[in-house]
Amino acid sequence: MLPVLPISKCVIACLCCDHRKLHPNIFIIHFHPPLTPCFLFLPFLARQSDYAPYFYDNGPSSKHGNMALRSISEDTPVGTQIYILNGTDPEGDPVRYGLTFEMGSKEYFRVDSKSGNVTLIQELDREKLDEISMLVSITDGRNKVVEKVRVFVTDANDEPPEFQNLPFIIDIPEDTAPGSSIFRVQAADRDMGSGGSVSYYLQTSPFAKFTIDGNSGILRVKPGETLDYETTPTHFVTVVAKDGGGKYKGRQQVLTSTATMTINVLDAQDMPPSFIGTPYFGYVYEVSVPGSEIFTVYAKDGDQGKPNTIQYSIMNGSDGVFDMNSTSGCITLSIYPTLLRNELYEIIVKASEVGTKDQQLDYDVTTVTVRVVDLNNHPPTFYGQNGPQSNFEVTMYEHPPSGEILRGFKITVNDSDQGANAKFKLRLVGPSRVLRVVPQTVLNEAQVTIIVEDSSGIDYEKGTTLSFKLLAVEIDTPERFSATADIVINLLDTNDNIPKFTAEYYIARVPENSIGGSSVVSVTANDPDSGPWGEVKYTIYGSGSDLFAIDPSSGLISTQPWTSLDAEVRSKYNFYVKAEDSEGKDSLSEVFVTVLDMNDHSPAFDEKLLEKTMIIGIPVRVEAVDEDAESPNNVIEYSIMTADPDNAFDINADTGEINLKPYITSMEIVQNITKQKDCKWSLVVQARDRGSPSFSTTAVVNIDITEATSLKGPMADFLLKSRDNPMKALGMVTIVISLLVGVTALISAGMYMRNLKSNRIMPTRRIIKRRPRDQQPWIFNMPVVQFSNPADKFLFVNQERSPRPKPPPPSAPPPPCITRPYERPRAVPTISGVLASKGSKKAKSNRRKEGNISSALVAELKKKLEQKMIESNQSYY
Repeated sequence: MLPVLPISKCVIACLCCDHRKLHPNIFIIHFHPPLTPCFLFLPFLARQSDYAPYFYDNGPSSKHGNMALRSISEDTPVGTQIYILNGTDPEGDPVRYGLTFEMGSKEYFRVDSKSGNVTLIQELDREKLDEISMLVSITDGRNKVVEKVRVFVTDANDEPPEFQNLPFIIDIPEDTAPGSSIFRVQAADRDMGSGGSVSYYLQTSPFAKFTIDGNSGILRVKPGETLDYETTPTHFVTVVAKDGGGKYKGRQQVLTSTATMTINVLDAQDMPPSFIGTPYFGYVYEVSVPGSEIFTVYAKDGDQGKPNTIQYSIMNGSDGVFDMNSTSGCITLSIYPTLLRNELYEIIVKASEVGTKDQQLDYDVTTVTVRVVDLNNHPPTFYGQNGPQSNFEVTMYEHPPSGEILRGFKITVNDSDQGANAKFKLRLVGPSRVLRVVPQTVLNEAQVTIIVEDSSGIDYEKGTTLSFKLLAVEIDTPERFSATADIVINLLDTNDNIPKFTAEYYIARVPENSIGGSSVVSVTANDPDSGPWGEVKYTIYGSGSDLFAIDPSSGLISTQPWTSLDAEVRSKYNFYVKAEDSEGKDSLSEVFVTVLDMNDHSPAFDEKLLEKTMIIGIPVRVEAVDEDAESPNNVIEYSIMTADPDNAFDINADTGEINLKPYITSMEIVQNITKQKDCKWSLVVQARDRGSPSFSTTAVVNIDITEATSLKGPMADFLLKSRDNPMKALGMVTIVISLLVGVTALISAGMYMRNLKSNRIMPTRRIIKRRPRDQQPWIFNMPVVQFSNPADKFLFVNQERSPRPKPPPPSAPPPPCITRPYERPRAVPTISGVLASKGSKKAKSNRRKEGNISSALVAELKKKLEQKMIESNQSYY
């Protein structure tokens, strides 16, 4: 018998309709109603019933479930996990998830089939797509459930406002009243909420004439401002549209957009006409005839947007000899020039606006100056003292001061024409900006003046002659007649230059020991002046110049005949050389002379026989000095020529340090090498310089070999340093002991003076007790330095002295002191001290015990002494 299953659990897919299949062995044959029934065939199942998996429905606010009605912000980054598909299988089988989109649609999400994690794989844009439909599925491997879900895309503030009806071009009359509305700006923001609200403002400008309402976007003429077409016919205003702000990718942001409005100001009739190109000048020539054009005036309406017609007329000054065209503004001659009575006419003309009804409106008035002139038939001409002349010449000294007039020239220029025909310009052609001509513009006739402008250009050394061309060229004439004259200036030389050395300083190198009179260096100075002013004499002076001489004519510097330069005495010289012309104008240069060192000295030891003491393991050093001034002449290399015994020493070639061979490490090895008891070895050391040729010298070094002692501390360091000079060590010890004795004497004197002031003895009774003669004084034994053995000179021996005998007790009390009944008895201060040298630990402990016994004895004697003083004082009273 086939099992019976609920239809809701088994219908998965149908062959002809939207039913579903739950098990591969369960099929549904469905015939569309109402006539055909639906049959369910359930083949035989040999096993237990299998149920389909299903999604959890946790609602749209949950992050787990079937993702139905889920909302996601459009600014969610790609790659973000946005949801977890979550479901189960009634039998507990593992499930897998799927996610598909309709054919042809963009895929925005991807799901991990095992975990159900849904990830965003495409950027979202709510303004383009605010709802996404897709199919989510869950399967246990046999049964598959597919559900269609919708995901809503929520808004983020990612869209800036967009202006409508661009571009903004506005035409307004220039007489628009302040505060009037002239345009409304509209912008839309596709975002929602506050991000979709739009407000407006204008970018600030110091010349702004407009304002905008922030909410409505209505543009107005700013109160108190007027428009002027003639000043600014077009205004460009930048308007900014700003949204209300909103979150985008977790941050609050406000988006803006800008647009430029072009505001064209339309002209209004509020400006009068004006003449263009004033002042006006016209000319009547001797060949003119009646009707000839003299001049044409031109005026235009100040309102350029809608200009009115201009009408011209003569108001005054024509004397009936000139006519004027009212439309073109052309002034013409009405009679022959020979009938004119004046050479100059001032004609007052008027330009009037004509309205649409031929009425005259605003007008403007100007003056036209008309001059009566003849024909241009005479060129300019230069004149000298004897008439027309084209060549002018003068002789003068060079370098005249700037601004000086060249009075040697007597030049006049003339043009016989009249009026504008006699107007011409003068200019000089030649070396630039050296001379200038005055005047530069001439009418009829002028006296020509040539002035020095650049004195440096008039230089005899640059050229003995200057040539210029003086040109006179007519201006404002069609013929452009001209004239030319040659200007020649012959120059005389002056002493205007100083000698100049060819170098700022000179460097010379001279070998030492050169013979007297050897050439050092040759200096050269040039004076471009001519004659005696160009002759140069040389002298030298300065520190070290007395060893050198200079040829006053050639500038050759050489050593004095009696001079022999020595690099070891002085290797550098510098002094000054002076070049002087015949009038005493001079200049200086410096000479640096370097004396090159020659290898003329041999190395030298302090003594030919050197005595050294060497402790095994510590080198000794020999040193030679080479008096040459420079390397390599004064660089010394050391070597051992011979040694006794042989092969016992090494020497450092650079420092001169002598070491024993590495195998000699103790006195036993030394005594095995030599049978002498004093262990004194000898060697011959050579010192050779590195000059060319090379020099050398030798010295015999006697080395006393000894072994290091166990002495340590500062005294040991001092003795090691002075091992080659025992008297130095002995002197230092004597100085230290003297200082100690002096300090002790000063302390004793101070204590004595202190006791002398504190122990006052009354004059009534005085008892003097002399010291017994058999009392022994203190004995201080100086340490003795013994040198019976060479190694003992580095050993400091302290001899222990015998302990000082204790002082005997006093045989009589000291003089009594008178004590008042109300005063306390005064104690007599005592001084005790111990002077001992350093010794062993046992000696130190014995001295410590003796010090304790002495302190106790002194305390007891002090107590008895005080009691006897009190008794003596009482018996006295």
